[in-house]
Parts: sequence; structure tokens; C-alpha cells
Amino acid sequence: MNSDVDVAVIGAGQAGLSAAYYLRRFGVEPESGFVVLDHAPGPGGAWQFRWPSLTLSTVNGVHDLPGLGFADTIGVDPNDPEAALVHAAAAVPQYFATYEKQFELPVHRPVHTRVVCARGERLRIETDRGVVSARGLINATGTWERPFIPRYPGAESFAGRQVHTKDYSSAQDFAGQHVLVVGGGISAVQLLDEISRVTTTTWVTRRPPEFRDEPFTPEIGRAAVALVEDRVRRGLPPGSVVSVTGLPVTPAIRAARERGVLARQPMFSEITADGVRWSDGRELEVDVILWCTGFRSSLDHLAPLRLRGPGGGITMTGRLATQVASDPRIHLVGYGPSSSTIGANRAGQAAARELTRHLGVPAGSARPT
Repeated sequence: MNSDVDVAVIGAGQAGLSAAYYLRRFGVEPESGFVVLDHAPGPGGAWQFRWPSLTLSTVNGVHDLPGLGFADTIGVDPNDPEAALVHAAAAVPQYFATYEKQFELPVHRPVHTRVVCARGERLRIETDRGVVSARGLINATGTWERPFIPRYPGAESFAGRQVHTKDYSSAQDFAGQHVLVVGGGISAVQLLDEISRVTTTTWVTRRPPEFRDEPFTPEIGRAAVALVEDRVRRGLPPGSVVSVTGLPVTPAIRAARERGVLARQPMFSEITADGVRWSDGRELEVDVILWCTGFRSSLDHLAPLRLRGPGGGITMTGRLATQVASDPRIHLVGYGPSSSTIGANRAGQAAARELTRHLGVPAGSARPT
């Protein structure tokens, strides 16, 4: 691994691989010009850690990386009935591994980035495998490493189990126990549906969930991205996309409705030793609290750069809001409006283009795909 490069990319998920692809397209040489540092043991980004029941038919979209189609590589179209038999945790890593090899992307793993510091005109990236000095940084660390569990009074007194979406493996793990599912996102509804087939459940959300019966259109997607982009351009923490798009009503969701599983309860006010209590005094005994409360951006290693503002967000600029306004050497992809798989591709291209121009890295002729 070269310790002195023009650009370092941290993270080899969808956003990181997209950025690496475009760095090559814009004339930056692998290894001598840029490197990709990935903490995971193998290709696949966060997909390799997803629960076994997540198949290509239930996953919330796998978008093609630039230059190589997913269905052509895996041999299964996510829209085909047989996709229900293909585990996302196996198929996506296979796709990413093929992609890295075909485009000769310089991914080094496992490399854990401990901290990034400014050293004059360069950035010092300290890892468990040495130090990398770079003129620019594309950070694509995603959110998987920072599961979020909100604080509630009494949480430490709960005698049962508290687990997060990240820890989920199988509904059978909860058989015979009453499970309280917390959260109003797509993962919450999917896991609620699975678990309710083997045991009793209760569903609570902070806000009433909004289900979307109509198809997800490009207009809906653009509106959601625009709202999140506006927030990060103003230095606010990214908001939830599902709060804008709503929850898609799939055949599984319709079946869960008919079974009475989606009888949502408002959020409780405190956690007790045996369960939870609402502000009106009502109590419920539960064995497990499953927190489907999302993730936060994994940016702790950037703390010495002091990128965050008073409100906790990072003010972003650039064509697709990937560039840190206070330090144009740094781009965040997979953050805010680029957190979706399709958004990550576009952000990777924009970040690579803007950063190479800012650094004055000569753009070579486009490489064949």
C-alpha cells in the first residue's frame, strides 16, 4: 500500500467503489495516485453483514455500479421469482468482488482507519496498517458501524434482551418470547413481519407510519433527495428519507395487515424491569426490545478535522452536496442525499470529478469499461 497518494478513499461499499471507478476514469492511477482503505474482511460493504432472511426479492434495491450490471454478474434479476432464494449477504459481496477485480481497483483490507488529521496541505490518515498521506479524501464509510439506540429512562433496569437491527439474525431466535419492535422504517416493518410469524409482537413508532400504496416514482425519489440535500447544505444533520417517501405497501405488508400485525402503538415513555410503560400509566411486559431505529454516519475518525457545526451537522457544498464546505479537499459520499445506492453512484462520480479538479490531478482519457 502506497503511503503517499493524491487521493485516499475510505470505505469500499457502493459509494466507495463508485468513487474509485471514476477516479480511474479521470486519469488517477491506482496505488500510485489513489488507494481504497476498507475495514471489512472481504468485499461487499455492509451487505455482507445483513441478516440471512434478506433476499434479493425483499431487499430495498440493489443498484448497478457504473460499468457492470448486477443481474448480469449474479445471473439473477431481482424482479424474478427465483430472487427470493438468493441471499443478499452472498450475492452483493460476489458482485462487489467481481467489480473490484474487473476494474483493478486498489482496495486494501482489512484496514481500520483510526483517525484523519490535517497536516498542512496534506491529510494524515492513521490506520492499523500504517499511515497514509493524501492530498484529498473521499470518505465513504456509510452508517453500518454506528447503530443508533435512543436513550429512554429505565433502559439499564430492563431484565430482558435489547438488540438492534444490526444484531438480527433470524426470527427463530425470538420464538416463545414477546418482542417489542421499535421503529417506523422499512427494516422495522420487514423484521416485524418475520418475527410475528413465530411469536407475539408489539409495534411502536415515534410518529404514525405513512404507507405508500402508489408506485415509487422518480419524482418521489427526487423530492426526498432534495429535502435531505437542503438540510446538509444548511449544515443540519441528514433527515430520514422514509419520512418523505413513506413505506411501500408490498404483498408481505398487505398480508401482515390482514394478520393484525401492523397495529401500531405510540412510543412508550420509559422502560421498566419487565417491559415498558406509557405516559398514561399503561404497561406492557416484553421479553425482547428490538431497536429498528436506524444508524448514524460513521464519521468519528474525522473528528480532529472539526467538520461539524454547532447543530451537529456538516455544511456541504458541490454539485451533489458531497464536498465539505469548510475543507474542499474532503468529500463525503454515502452521506445525506447520497445514502441510497443510486445516489451513491452519482455522488461517487461528482466527488471524483470535483476533487481531481480541485487538486489539479490531470484528467486522462476515459478508460474502457
